Amino acid sequence: MFVLSNIIKIKHIVMTLLKLNSRLTFLRLRSPARSYVNDVKKTRLHEFHVRHGGKMVPFAGYMMPVKYADSIASSHLHTRQQCSLFDVSHMLQTKIYGKHREQFMERICVTDIQNLGAGKSALSLFIDDQTGGILDDLIITKTNGDYLYMVTNAGCKEQDMRMLTEQLAIVKSSGQDVSLEFLDSDEQSLLALQGPRAAVVLQSAVGESIDLSKLYFMDSTTATVCGVPDCRVTRCGYTGEDGFEVSVPSDRVEAIAEAFVAHDDVKLAGLGARDTLRLEAGMCLHGSDISIETTPVEAALMWTISRKRRDEQRFPGASVILKQLSDGAQHKRVGLVQKAHGAPVRGGAILFNAVDGEKIGSVTSGCPSPTLSQNIAMGYVDSKFAKNGTEIQAEVRGQKIPMVVTKMPFVKANYYSKPKK
Repeated sequence: MFVLSNIIKIKHIVMTLLKLNSRLTFLRLRSPARSYVNDVKKTRLHEFHVRHGGKMVPFAGYMMPVKYADSIASSHLHTRQQCSLFDVSHMLQTKIYGKHREQFMERICVTDIQNLGAGKSALSLFIDDQTGGILDDLIITKTNGDYLYMVTNAGCKEQDMRMLTEQLAIVKSSGQDVSLEFLDSDEQSLLALQGPRAAVVLQSAVGESIDLSKLYFMDSTTATVCGVPDCRVTRCGYTGEDGFEVSVPSDRVEAIAEAFVAHDDVKLAGLGARDTLRLEAGMCLHGSDISIETTPVEAALMWTISRKRRDEQRFPGASVILKQLSDGAQHKRVGLVQKAHGAPVRGGAILFNAVDGEKIGSVTSGCPSPTLSQNIAMGYVDSKFAKNGTEIQAEVRGQKIPMVVTKMPFVKANYYSKPKK
């Protein structure tokens, strides 16, 4: 009895210490998080988001809304059916000036900028010249003015600024005329208006300053928006729907955002809806679906490199990428549809051959698809398993989940393109 009572006492002491240690560990883990939140920046729409019920979270160095009162699925479907407003001011906006600005950008990205039409935009890639790996994806615009305009990802902002500055020093040392202007989010904000009703909403805001029926997908111009002159309007977006990105002065962005959401068609949407929309559209979520370990061949992004640049073999990483294009890539980015119901397969899940259990790749991102009412994912597999219809398996908590390789986008794009002659 004495031994038993002592064992119980010892067990009680151990459990008390474990609980105390757990509480201390929890506090230690939370302290940096509170400090981090205090360090992150806020876009000029921060109070606007809070006032409209946005749930704010730290993302890419900024406090950003992940969702509002509606669920992520509800916001997602509203974007597909009507129109949503996204604050994307955390992304990096850059202007490139100078006589040699086009040659400078062709030095570090894959687009044929010299043959890009004035007022046209293109999706492009920053490539590591040694490995052929993707550093970031971006949209580059040849404006009708004396500069190029570029938008790059928020999560890569610091590395992109450093790389651009380093490359600028190299070309300037050889006498080239180039200069950079990084637009601070405190001075210049960026809004994305996305969905089939986006053009109707924006047309009421721009009035007669521009006829949006003549502005097609990947066209860019300046317009007066809600009475604010010289706002850059680009018909683009990552949702797969018709839409626009609108660059506006930060001291007027809140008034413009309020004017947009005053429309019955428009609701606010956050990071959660943005990511599910992008995945349905087959778009890469940088940091998971593309990285310096993957090339444009592997990521199914060779369409970003024009025939002219391939023939010249002078784009970044050309020696690696063209050899891989000729010989074949070992891995390919594919879409995946989950056959079984239940929790979605998320990024990091290992993929296996359904026949012999051999490891063949991994999932980079996954989510429930509100549009399709089934779970979808994106990942990289050995090329011999990349054919549409191939049945494979994903491992989640020791269980094998059946998946099927499928073409992307998962949801057909609804871009407003110029009619073919």
